Amino acid sequence: MRRAMFVVWAALLIAPFAAQAADYPERAIKAVIPFGAGSATDIIPRIAFDRLGSELGQTIVVENRGGAGGTIGTAAVAKADPDGYTLLTTSSAHTIAPALYPALSYDTAKDFEAVGAIGSVPNVLIVAPSRGLKTIQEFVAAAKEKPNALSFASLGVGSAVHMSAERFRVSAGYEAVHVPFKGGAEALTEVMAGRVDYYFCPIATALPFIRDGKLLALAVSSKTRAASLPDVPTTLESGFKDSDYTFWIGVFAPAKTPHDIVDKLNAALIKTVQAPEVKDKLTALGVETANMSPAAFEAQVKAELGSYGAFAKAAGMKMN
Repeated sequence: MRRAMFVVWAALLIAPFAAQAADYPERAIKAVIPFGAGSATDIIPRIAFDRLGSELGQTIVVENRGGAGGTIGTAAVAKADPDGYTLLTTSSAHTIAPALYPALSYDTAKDFEAVGAIGSVPNVLIVAPSRGLKTIQEFVAAAKEKPNALSFASLGVGSAVHMSAERFRVSAGYEAVHVPFKGGAEALTEVMAGRVDYYFCPIATALPFIRDGKLLALAVSSKTRAASLPDVPTTLESGFKDSDYTFWIGVFAPAKTPHDIVDKLNAALIKTVQAPEVKDKLTALGVETANMSPAAFEAQVKAELGSYGAFAKAAGMKMN
């Protein structure tokens, strides 16, 4: 009798969540991007979100909440209701933050459910043609000749582009001045104008300016050459060990979001980024689209929390 009552009680508890997942979504979904407009972490998801909204039958409303290396917007999502209606769309900066911000108001490992990855994109080392640096070897020689004479842009301490620049700098063995910006558009403008010397910029945002001759690409941070820049070498093949960095963009939900909702979002996301009209646009920007389950994406995030966190501390990456 007691066992029968327990089964009925458990069923009553589970039923509302099952119904919620089956009916989800019943209204618009908000996707918080914790970086400014114009960055790759903003441009790439927006390409996918119209189709994702169609897959889910609801509108995806994007809200940019930049600042503090992406931690301000991320903190807001960590505190949101775990109902699937507030999502975080962020970059691999997500796994660096704990090493740089010891007083975070959220726990990167515990306060989020990994939904899935949109894709990864190489960062490309860009300089203004007026600098007169034609190769990555010439660049490193110039950087070593006068320590801290060169400056580099990022989207804030702990951003994915900051990590990419630091991994290369440590491998190459030179010192440089870090100049953080709130958005990618501003960083690109300053590099093109020559006021900042270089930038490890996502190919997605740098490519049009490289093709127009306004910027020169010296190397990419991926393990293999980028299809959109086949003549540009990788930092690894240029002789700089452990200088590679994978810049991904993915989607998360607040912890305790029902697994059925997470699975539904994941299935719709995979279908979206593999749809020809979306995949073609992303590929043109140098994005390698993903096909990852929530569990696989979660495993990648946990691995990076350890490895990249250790690197950030060893490299002396910290808030100014």
